[in-house]
Amino acid sequence: MAYKILVVDDSIFFRRRVKEILEQDPSLEVVGEARNGQEAVDMVMQLNPDVVTMDVEMPVMDGITAVKKIMARKPVPIIMFSSLTLEGAKATLDALDAGAMDFLPKKFEDIAANRQDAVALLQSRVKGLCRKQHGFRPAASRVAPPKAILFNKPVSRNLANRSSQSTSTASVSKPVYHSSSAGLPSGKKYRCLAIGTSTGGPVALQKVLTNIPQHFPYPIFIVQHMPGAFTRAFAERLNQVSKLTVKEARNGEAVEAGVAYLAPGGRQMTVQGDSQRATFRVYDTSDGADILYKPSVDITFESLAKVYQGDVLGIILTGMGADGKLGAEKLKKYGAKIWAQDELSSVVYGMPQAVMSSGIAEREFSIDSFENSILKEMV
Repeated sequence: MAYKILVVDDSIFFRRRVKEILEQDPSLEVVGEARNGQEAVDMVMQLNPDVVTMDVEMPVMDGITAVKKIMARKPVPIIMFSSLTLEGAKATLDALDAGAMDFLPKKFEDIAANRQDAVALLQSRVKGLCRKQHGFRPAASRVAPPKAILFNKPVSRNLANRSSQSTSTASVSKPVYHSSSAGLPSGKKYRCLAIGTSTGGPVALQKVLTNIPQHFPYPIFIVQHMPGAFTRAFAERLNQVSKLTVKEARNGEAVEAGVAYLAPGGRQMTVQGDSQRATFRVYDTSDGADILYKPSVDITFESLAKVYQGDVLGIILTGMGADGKLGAEKLKKYGAKIWAQDELSSVVYGMPQAVMSSGIAEREFSIDSFENSILKEMV
């Protein structure tokens, strides 16, 4: 039986376009179309959809208000369509705070380099949320995004082969702990904290960072899959809700303890130099380059392995695909600790599953347990 989708947008043209794309996949059926937020709230109650696609700006009731009402009355996974502007970014972050699970650019040319890839991405994102709604999460390899995505670019064939081979050749231990609390600290020495995430990450990162103390003794490096227009607004949002200073990393900037640095969307963030005088290199990569994502958890984590070696606590949070697996493996080989978010609290258990199932991560936690667990382990 097909998953049921409700499409919400004030443009009949856009609704028809989304319906046409989704129903190219026989496992997806658009069971209703709403012209505004109020109709969306009513139709969720009537139709019981598995996933809702939601516009932000609409007459009668906007998308953010509709998300709040739906979450209060009958929670259902919602994916937002947003413009790639600062205002669109802020509105999308508000919608995620209200309970939406994911977002995509409203202009399909901003999703991928060609229509076929944009169609595949939209279908895969919607099906991923449908599976979560039904309590089913596929293996990481089955939820990897399609090719040529501007801010979720997939692994190249060479890197994909490396990733699959690494599971069998790496000398890593099997997962040891599946816990909701940190237990006893390991006593390990640290010089930085690194976090990688994708789908579901904006809300997860707020939960992790909100009460980390202002004078946290190490720098924090964050890679969140986002388009370039969004990360500045997201860094500002995290800075407002956190006791830490949170900022977008800038090329050439010196790394400071007690600051959380967010990788700029659509670009790559690496750290260079040595651990006492580390600086950022932030750069663009061409569409044809052998890269994973823009930004890429793997690329950032691998640079941290060169600078900080094993003195890193690496954390993989909710996200689609397997970005972070190669970088976490490199850190692990130097002696770093790798943790992952558990399946139950993940929006998409792709990235965490990739490091757990391969034995790279040794512990997993619910999202509500990370903050205390980090402080017990590192401070």
